Amino acid sequence: MQVGVVTLFPELVDGALEQGVIGRARSQGQLALTLVNPRDFATDKHRTVDDRPFGGGPGMVMTPAPLSAAIASCKGVMPEAPVIYLSPQGRPFDQVMARRFQAHGSLMLVAGRYEGIDERVINRLVDEEVSLGDFVLSGGEFAALAIIDAVTRLEPGVLGDPLSAEEDSFGLDGLLDCPHYTRPEVFDDQTVPAVLLSGDHKAIARWRRQQSLARTRDRRPDLLASADLTKEDKLFLTSLGPSEQ
Repeated sequence: MQVGVVTLFPELVDGALEQGVIGRARSQGQLALTLVNPRDFATDKHRTVDDRPFGGGPGMVMTPAPLSAAIASCKGVMPEAPVIYLSPQGRPFDQVMARRFQAHGSLMLVAGRYEGIDERVINRLVDEEVSLGDFVLSGGEFAALAIIDAVTRLEPGVLGDPLSAEEDSFGLDGLLDCPHYTRPEVFDDQTVPAVLLSGDHKAIARWRRQQSLARTRDRRPDLLASADLTKEDKLFLTSLGPSEQ
Protein backbone atom coordinates (compact mmCIF):
# COMPACT_ATOMS: atom_id res chain seq x y z
CA MET A 1 0.00 0.00 0.00
CA GLN A 2 1.36 3.42 -0.99
CA VAL A 3 0.19 6.34 1.16
CA GLY A 4 1.15 10.00 1.01
CA VAL A 5 0.33 12.57 3.68
CA VAL A 6 0.53 16.32 3.08
CA THR A 7 1.02 17.74 6.56
CA LEU A 8 2.61 20.59 8.50
CA PHE A 9 3.71 18.01 11.11
CA PRO A 10 5.37 15.13 9.26
CA GLU A 11 7.29 14.08 12.38
CA LEU A 12 4.01 13.46 14.21
CA VAL A 13 2.74 11.14 11.48
CA ASP A 14 6.08 9.42 10.92
CA GLY A 15 6.62 8.70 14.60
CA ALA A 16 3.18 7.27 15.21
CA LEU A 17 3.44 4.95 12.22
CA GLU A 18 6.67 3.41 13.46
CA GLN A 19 4.79 1.49 16.15
CA GLY A 20 2.93 -1.80 16.37
CA VAL A 21 1.35 -3.62 13.45
CA ILE A 22 1.68 -0.65 11.10
CA GLY A 23 5.34 -0.12 12.01
CA ARG A 24 6.01 -3.76 11.16
CA ALA A 25 4.14 -3.36 7.87
CA ARG A 26 6.40 -0.41 7.00
CA SER A 27 9.56 -2.33 7.83
CA GLN A 28 8.39 -5.26 5.68
CA GLY A 29 7.53 -3.04 2.72
CA GLN A 30 3.76 -3.54 2.93
CA LEU A 31 3.26 0.19 3.56
CA ALA A 32 5.25 2.81 1.66
CA LEU A 33 4.82 6.24 3.26
CA THR A 34 5.54 9.61 1.65
CA LEU A 35 5.36 12.75 3.80
CA VAL A 36 5.28 16.23 2.26
CA ASN A 37 5.33 19.49 4.23
CA PRO A 38 3.72 22.56 2.59
CA ARG A 39 6.22 24.76 4.44
CA ASP A 40 8.91 23.40 2.16
CA PHE A 41 7.16 25.17 -0.71
CA ALA A 42 6.63 28.55 0.96
CA THR A 43 8.56 31.36 -0.71
CA ASP A 44 9.11 33.82 2.16
CA LYS A 45 11.75 33.65 4.86
CA HIS A 46 9.18 32.77 7.53
CA ARG A 47 7.88 29.80 5.49
CA THR A 48 4.34 31.15 5.83
CA VAL A 49 1.50 28.77 4.97
CA ASP A 50 -1.52 30.58 6.42
CA ASP A 51 -3.26 33.96 6.25
CA ARG A 52 -6.39 35.75 7.51
CA PRO A 53 -9.70 34.80 5.85
CA PHE A 54 -11.29 37.19 3.37
CA GLY A 55 -14.51 38.60 4.82
CA GLY A 56 -13.13 38.53 8.35
CA GLY A 57 -13.74 36.06 11.10
CA PRO A 58 -11.66 34.10 13.60
CA GLY A 59 -8.65 31.95 12.86
CA MET A 60 -6.42 31.53 9.84
CA VAL A 61 -6.71 29.66 6.55
CA MET A 62 -4.02 27.60 4.80
CA THR A 63 -2.93 29.51 1.71
CA PRO A 64 -3.30 27.86 -1.70
CA ALA A 65 0.17 28.15 -3.25
CA PRO A 66 2.35 26.12 -0.81
CA LEU A 67 -0.41 23.56 -0.30
CA SER A 68 -1.00 23.11 -4.03
CA ALA A 69 2.72 22.70 -4.62
CA ALA A 70 2.95 20.10 -1.83
CA ILE A 71 0.07 18.11 -3.34
CA ALA A 72 1.70 18.29 -6.77
CA SER A 73 4.98 17.05 -5.30
CA CYS A 74 3.24 14.10 -3.67
CA LYS A 75 1.42 13.39 -6.93
CA GLY A 76 4.79 13.09 -8.61
CA VAL A 77 5.52 10.10 -6.37
CA MET A 78 2.06 8.50 -6.64
CA PRO A 79 0.32 9.85 -9.75
CA GLU A 80 -2.67 7.49 -9.53
CA ALA A 81 -3.48 8.19 -5.88
CA PRO A 82 -6.85 9.86 -5.15
CA VAL A 83 -6.45 13.08 -3.17
CA ILE A 84 -8.45 12.95 0.06
CA TYR A 85 -8.92 16.09 2.13
CA LEU A 86 -9.62 15.32 5.79
CA SER A 87 -12.45 17.64 6.80
CA PRO A 88 -15.38 17.68 9.27
CA GLN A 89 -17.52 18.48 6.22
CA GLY A 90 -16.59 15.25 4.42
CA ARG A 91 -18.33 11.94 4.06
CA PRO A 92 -17.93 9.80 7.21
CA PHE A 93 -15.14 7.25 6.97
CA ASP A 94 -16.22 3.64 7.36
CA GLN A 95 -14.99 0.11 6.72
CA VAL A 96 -16.45 0.04 3.22
CA MET A 97 -14.38 3.11 2.37
CA ALA A 98 -11.30 1.52 3.96
CA ARG A 99 -11.67 -1.52 1.72
CA ARG A 100 -12.12 0.73 -1.33
CA PHE A 101 -8.95 2.70 -0.53
CA GLN A 102 -6.97 -0.50 0.07
CA ALA A 103 -8.14 -2.01 -3.21
CA HIS A 104 -6.96 1.10 -5.07
CA GLY A 105 -3.42 0.55 -3.85
CA SER A 106 -2.44 4.18 -3.30
CA LEU A 107 -3.87 7.09 -1.36
CA MET A 108 -2.97 10.72 -0.64
CA LEU A 109 -4.31 12.34 2.53
CA VAL A 110 -4.28 16.12 2.97
CA ALA A 111 -4.22 17.14 6.64
CA GLY A 112 -5.60 20.63 7.07
CA ARG A 113 -4.93 22.98 9.98
CA TYR A 114 -6.31 26.23 11.38
CA GLU A 115 -9.82 27.03 10.11
CA GLY A 116 -9.23 24.87 7.04
CA ILE A 117 -7.70 25.26 3.59
CA ASP A 118 -8.44 27.65 0.75
CA GLU A 119 -11.53 26.38 -1.08
CA ARG A 120 -9.84 26.79 -4.46
CA VAL A 121 -7.45 23.97 -3.59
CA ILE A 122 -10.41 21.72 -2.86
CA ASN A 123 -12.13 22.68 -6.10
CA ARG A 124 -9.08 22.03 -8.24
CA LEU A 125 -7.07 19.26 -6.59
CA VAL A 126 -9.19 17.29 -4.12
CA ASP A 127 -11.06 14.18 -5.26
CA GLU A 128 -12.97 13.50 -2.05
CA GLU A 129 -13.52 14.99 1.41
CA VAL A 130 -13.58 12.51 4.29
CA SER A 131 -14.44 12.94 7.98
CA LEU A 132 -13.88 10.71 11.01
CA GLY A 133 -17.21 11.81 12.48
CA ASP A 134 -19.26 14.67 13.78
CA PHE A 135 -16.55 16.40 15.78
CA VAL A 136 -13.65 18.75 15.09
CA LEU A 137 -9.92 18.11 15.56
CA SER A 138 -7.10 20.65 15.67
CA GLY A 139 -5.75 19.20 12.44
CA GLY A 140 -6.08 16.31 10.05
CA GLU A 141 -3.04 14.35 11.22
CA PHE A 142 -4.88 12.16 13.71
CA ALA A 143 -7.60 11.47 11.16
CA ALA A 144 -4.88 10.52 8.67
CA LEU A 145 -3.33 8.12 11.18
CA ALA A 146 -6.68 6.44 11.83
CA ILE A 147 -7.35 5.98 8.11
CA ILE A 148 -3.84 4.70 7.40
CA ASP A 149 -4.18 2.15 10.21
CA ALA A 150 -7.62 1.00 9.04
CA VAL A 151 -6.51 0.66 5.41
CA THR A 152 -3.08 -0.89 5.98
CA ARG A 153 -4.35 -3.67 8.23
CA LEU A 154 -6.43 -4.87 5.27
CA GLU A 155 -3.27 -5.51 3.24
CA PRO A 156 -2.54 -9.23 2.85
CA GLY A 157 0.00 -10.40 5.41
CA VAL A 158 -0.19 -7.37 7.70
CA LEU A 159 -2.28 -9.13 10.33
CA GLY A 160 -1.07 -12.42 11.76
CA ASP A 161 -4.29 -14.23 10.87
CA PRO A 162 -5.89 -13.38 7.49
CA LEU A 163 -9.35 -13.95 8.98
CA SER A 164 -8.87 -11.24 11.62
CA ALA A 165 -9.97 -8.36 9.37
CA GLU A 166 -12.93 -10.32 8.03
CA GLU A 167 -14.23 -11.16 11.51
CA ASP A 168 -13.77 -7.68 12.99
CA SER A 169 -16.68 -5.34 13.56
CA PHE A 170 -17.95 -4.02 10.21
CA GLY A 171 -16.44 -7.06 8.49
CA LEU A 172 -17.83 -8.78 5.43
CA ASP A 173 -21.15 -9.53 7.14
CA GLY A 174 -21.58 -5.91 8.31
CA LEU A 175 -22.16 -6.76 11.98
CA LEU A 176 -20.43 -5.77 15.21
CA ASP A 177 -17.98 -8.28 16.63
CA CYS A 178 -18.92 -10.77 19.35
CA PRO A 179 -17.48 -10.67 22.91
CA HIS A 180 -14.04 -12.23 23.46
CA TYR A 181 -12.52 -13.97 26.49
CA THR A 182 -9.10 -15.32 27.43
CA ARG A 183 -7.43 -16.87 30.50
CA PRO A 184 -8.09 -17.10 33.40
CA GLU A 185 -11.47 -18.83 33.26
CA VAL A 186 -12.64 -16.91 36.35
CA PHE A 187 -11.83 -13.24 36.97
CA ASP A 188 -13.50 -10.99 39.58
CA ASP A 189 -16.16 -13.69 40.05
CA GLN A 190 -16.99 -13.57 36.35
CA THR A 191 -16.71 -16.82 34.41
CA VAL A 192 -16.13 -17.47 30.73
CA PRO A 193 -19.34 -18.66 28.99
CA ALA A 194 -19.44 -22.43 29.17
CA VAL A 195 -19.94 -22.88 25.44
CA LEU A 196 -16.48 -21.43 24.76
CA LEU A 197 -14.94 -24.16 26.94
CA SER A 198 -16.99 -26.98 25.41
CA GLY A 199 -14.80 -27.78 22.43
CA ASP A 200 -17.95 -27.93 20.28
CA HIS A 201 -16.90 -25.76 17.33
CA LYS A 202 -20.35 -25.62 15.77
CA ALA A 203 -21.91 -24.51 19.06
CA ILE A 204 -19.18 -21.93 19.55
CA ALA A 205 -19.69 -20.54 16.04
CA ARG A 206 -23.45 -20.36 16.63
CA TRP A 207 -22.99 -18.58 19.98
CA ARG A 208 -20.58 -16.06 18.49
CA ARG A 209 -22.91 -15.34 15.61
CA GLN A 210 -25.87 -14.83 17.93
CA GLN A 211 -23.86 -12.60 20.24
CA SER A 212 -22.80 -10.53 17.25
CA LEU A 213 -26.39 -10.22 16.08
CA ALA A 214 -27.67 -9.26 19.53
CA ARG A 215 -24.89 -6.73 20.09
CA THR A 216 -25.51 -5.13 16.71
CA ARG A 217 -29.25 -4.92 17.35
CA ASP A 218 -28.72 -3.31 20.76
CA ARG A 219 -25.86 -0.94 19.90
CA ARG A 220 -26.05 -0.24 16.17
CA PRO A 221 -29.46 -1.35 14.85
CA ASP A 222 -28.89 0.80 11.76
CA LEU A 223 -26.30 -1.74 10.56
CA LEU A 224 -28.85 -4.54 10.32
CA ALA A 225 -30.55 -2.97 7.30
CA SER A 226 -27.50 -3.65 5.12
CA ALA A 227 -26.04 -6.67 6.96
CA ASP A 228 -25.70 -10.04 5.25
CA LEU A 229 -28.30 -11.98 7.26
CA THR A 230 -29.35 -15.59 6.83
CA LYS A 231 -32.84 -16.94 7.48
CA GLU A 232 -31.54 -18.34 10.78
CA ASP A 233 -30.16 -14.91 11.72
CA LYS A 234 -33.52 -13.28 11.11
CA LEU A 235 -35.34 -15.91 13.18
CA PHE A 236 -32.90 -15.37 16.04
CA LEU A 237 -33.36 -11.60 15.94
CA THR A 238 -37.14 -12.07 16.01
CA SER A 239 -36.81 -14.35 19.03
CA LEU A 240 -35.06 -11.57 20.95
CA GLY A 241 -38.21 -9.47 20.99
CA PRO A 242 -38.28 -5.65 20.85
CA SER A 243 -35.01 -3.80 21.26
CA GLU A 244 -34.53 -1.70 24.41
CA GLN A 245 -33.51 1.30 22.27
